[in-house]
Amino acid sequence: MKNLIWLAILILVAVGVAGWGSHSWYPSVVPEVKVDRTVHISRNPTPLDSSYQQQLELPQVDSERLWGHLEALAGERYEDGDRDRTRNYLSQQLQEMGFSPVLQPFDGGVNLFAERKGTDPKAGNILVAAHYDTVLRSPGVDDNATGVAVVLEVARLFASKSTPRTLQVVLFDREELGLLGSLAFTGNKSHLKDLQGVIVLDMVGYACRTPGCQKYPEGLAYSQFLESAGVKSPDKGEFIAVVGDAEHLPLLNTFSKSVNTDLPAVVKIPVPLKGVLTPDVLRSDHAPFWYQGVGAVLVTDTANLRSPHYHQPTDSLATIDRPLFTGTAQVVVNATAKLLVGG
Repeated sequence: MKNLIWLAILILVAVGVAGWGSHSWYPSVVPEVKVDRTVHISRNPTPLDSSYQQQLELPQVDSERLWGHLEALAGERYEDGDRDRTRNYLSQQLQEMGFSPVLQPFDGGVNLFAERKGTDPKAGNILVAAHYDTVLRSPGVDDNATGVAVVLEVARLFASKSTPRTLQVVLFDREELGLLGSLAFTGNKSHLKDLQGVIVLDMVGYACRTPGCQKYPEGLAYSQFLESAGVKSPDKGEFIAVVGDAEHLPLLNTFSKSVNTDLPAVVKIPVPLKGVLTPDVLRSDHAPFWYQGVGAVLVTDTANLRSPHYHQPTDSLATIDRPLFTGTAQVVVNATAKLLVGG
């Protein structure tokens, strides 16, 4: 994840694209960004026939499989060789599920893409994504093996299911160098065609329960969102945040409050003006989609606003809160199921 490093891009695109970065790293060269300068009508998921809603099934995640992915992915994924090894593992997993993963090289990295076709060609596509790279000297378990593991579990659970919409998954490379993978992906218009919504996962496994351990972005009026989610201790990090731009509320509202008390509280945060006034929420691979007019949400444990292990050697298996991690995976699966049938 990144931290307020692309002010130049904010200026470049008028209202801007911002990224995350560590507190000590700033890019010396701002990469070229392909920006859609046409006028958009904001794209929200198109409702499908109500009969599809009656077919909705909510498959249950396998906590052991999720944890197995964390064990397999744990370790620095910064150098070319380590990222090659990781892609091989991810490709193998997707192939075993019945997908035909495709490598999408770009300058400096390689994204991994796969899809399962839907039954209705007019229904569009739902994309679930996470980045697989790390910073130097961090095993990157929360950031972002947790997000990758959830994407793999979503892929497995829906690989053989028949839904109107097409399921697409993408695992981005080089997010830690300035969202390079997602910028490359969104810069190709063919990738955005018929895209009805995007779910990006970035750090979904850390909880903190000491009073005062949870912080919030400056300039964001968050109290009402915490209250709506039923969060009783806002200074503790026991919830999961879902951040979406205010132009795509139907997508954000897919993450409805769960009646299952075993799942974490879901704090839905609608961000006005694509985050220009609150750039701290533009902290992952959802941001490039926002600036191409595509609805996208970020699912996160709030990263360094909660975790002292952010970008550190201590971002290890030992720091993961398994109930939060597994519960968040189920929240994402539930939302994905609704979107795939037109919810």
